[in-house]
Amino acid sequence: QVQLVESGGGLVQAGGSLRLSCTASGSIYNIQVMGWYRTAPGKQRELVAVITRGGGSTTYADSVKGRFSISRDNAKNTVYLQMNSLKSEDTAVYYCKADALSGNTRYPYWGQGTQVTVSS
Repeated sequence: QVQLVESGGGLVQAGGSLRLSCTASGSIYNIQVMGWYRTAPGKQRELVAVITRGGGSTTYADSVKGRFSISRDNAKNTVYLQMNSLKSEDTAVYYCKADALSGNTRYPYWGQGTQVTVSS
């Protein structure tokens, strides 16, 4: 089992910045990919950014490229999402996700979510 705790959400004006953090505990040695997803009001959950275990590969949604940056500190079991130049359309609940591998089976774990509200 893996537990994920997010922090760093809040209210910010358009053009501002926030940094989200997600710390994992439990069976962390099995964690491979970690990432951030978001659910905006009336929309489906979407991928924001993901990062591989070693940090060598990242993927971003087109809507956040050049503005958001994902990073990972395995010593602290933490993944970060630095969000710059925030827009009102970035308003959403942001969820941390970790994929843990056991044998050939991948198990997804989700955090409880943290609200990000961008005022225009």
